Amino acid sequence: MLNNLKALIQYLLPKQLLTQFFGCLASKHLGVVTTWMIKGFAKLYKVNMHEASEKNPEKYRTFNDFFARQLAQNMRPIAEDEKAVVMPADGMISQFGRIEAGHLIQAKGHTYSLASLLACNTPMVDALQNGHYMTTYLSPRDYHRVHMPCDGILREMIYVPGSLFSVNQATTATIPNIFARNERVICYFETEYGPMVQVLVGATIVGSIEVSWQGVVTPPRDGVLKSWQYEDVRLAKGDDMGCFKLGSTVITLFAENSMTFADKIEVGMQTRVGQAFGVRI
Repeated sequence: MLNNLKALIQYLLPKQLLTQFFGCLASKHLGVVTTWMIKGFAKLYKVNMHEASEKNPEKYRTFNDFFARQLAQNMRPIAEDEKAVVMPADGMISQFGRIEAGHLIQAKGHTYSLASLLACNTPMVDALQNGHYMTTYLSPRDYHRVHMPCDGILREMIYVPGSLFSVNQATTATIPNIFARNERVICYFETEYGPMVQVLVGATIVGSIEVSWQGVVTPPRDGVLKSWQYEDVRLAKGDDMGCFKLGSTVITLFAENSMTFADKIEVGMQTRVGQAFGVRI
């Protein structure tokens, strides 16, 4: 009942307006007000500032700078096994498994289609049929940058406009097709063992999604699907590939017969960048 109430509130909220307002506020240089906001947020959500490269809240010029903070050097060591596929983000595994009959699990009792997630990009959908996926939820307290699970060459990026529902456990359990309805950035990579895709999903109050090779992808939010092609953008396992200006969700997809999950992986597991969650075949 409580989850249904939270979902109803999500439908009624002016999500675009709220996101635009908070995104604008988070980008402003407000001096002591910015410092007060960061300290209050860090205390409320128990953010571990000891892990950050810049530990002093007063050093961040904007709230967005704090959201996109880097970690201190060597804070997230990358699994040394050359066959290891590593966690792309700090957060929690909300779902993982095999893409069956073209569908992924969103939450218990809810599935959504691979085609809808990938904006009906037929070559991309065909390349990932019967593959594997992992959905990682980044809470407000988490480090907000997304990293590469393996070496890859970027071939295409697609921006898909959409809604901005919250993507916490309550809403994913009650709002159907939430990841395929929300705004998202789809990044398609070629790897040594087949295609790999990372989908950065937007959400309420996520003021911006950025990628390392291009900068800010959204905003602006003009409601237009956009696509970019690339030839020589190469990223190594563990490299920083982008960030959310507040937590959200990243969905990592692999082709069939390209990797297997480690036995220790389970839904609800806390994740850290660089930890192995599977091995390539």
